[in-house]
Amino acid sequence: MDPDTPQENEEGAQSLPFAAPCKDLDFNAPIRWLKLGWLDLRQAPAQSLGYGALLVIASYLMTFLAYTFGNLVVLLALLSGFIFVGPILALAFYDISLQLQRGRKPTILHSMKSSWRHIGNEMVFAVMLLIVFMVWARAASMTHIFFPLTARPDLAELATFLGVGSLVGSLFAAFIFSVSAFSLPMITERKADMVTAVVTSFNAVLRNKVTMLVWALLIVAAVGIGIITAFVGLGITLPLIGHATWHAYQETIDSSAWPKHEEDDG
Repeated sequence: MDPDTPQENEEGAQSLPFAAPCKDLDFNAPIRWLKLGWLDLRQAPAQSLGYGALLVIASYLMTFLAYTFGNLVVLLALLSGFIFVGPILALAFYDISLQLQRGRKPTILHSMKSSWRHIGNEMVFAVMLLIVFMVWARAASMTHIFFPLTARPDLAELATFLGVGSLVGSLFAAFIFSVSAFSLPMITERKADMVTAVVTSFNAVLRNKVTMLVWALLIVAAVGIGIITAFVGLGITLPLIGHATWHAYQETIDSSAWPKHEEDDG
């Protein structure tokens, strides 16, 4: 059964499909999204960069806590967790882009109200991410069985350990990317439940594997630029990716079957 096909209930009335239909994307789509995201950032620089600055401060706070109370392993764990909850933190950027799309002047207050309005769906998504993160942490600890036990391990032993660890991490990262690529922008705009939004996102990523791989690599590059600039670059790259993600959702997902939130009508 095609998840994009509307179903009928017992009375013959048409009900919402299990997932919103998605479009086939071309290879250059991610570049368009970045250009549109940059335009949004330029139209609302104070709001976008202001929220981006808060994320930079949060990054420094995590580093300080790891340095004060832990070690490098703690820092890596915190940064991994930051990657997992990043999609939720990007909700403000989605709302700013939505306000611009509606021809309104974006405000951080509106974005905060929008995030609070979706708190139920956000908590469902957060719990899902927490479960995945816990499983990922357990899987990561199990990769230590491949860690070389000799004082001077050879290259093959190190390659095996690093290869297995990278593969495990990549699988979990790919899953998180697939379920979050379009789900949170969808609930920002439409009255859709989180299960529908997650299935929609996963389905869209699977149907556009090559394009979404390019998009994922661009996101990794943007985050990497932010990290190598001592987190300062995150103040620009995160807002850019957040706005671009909104336009990715707009181009990819046909969510017209779901009603808009009342305050966004008009």
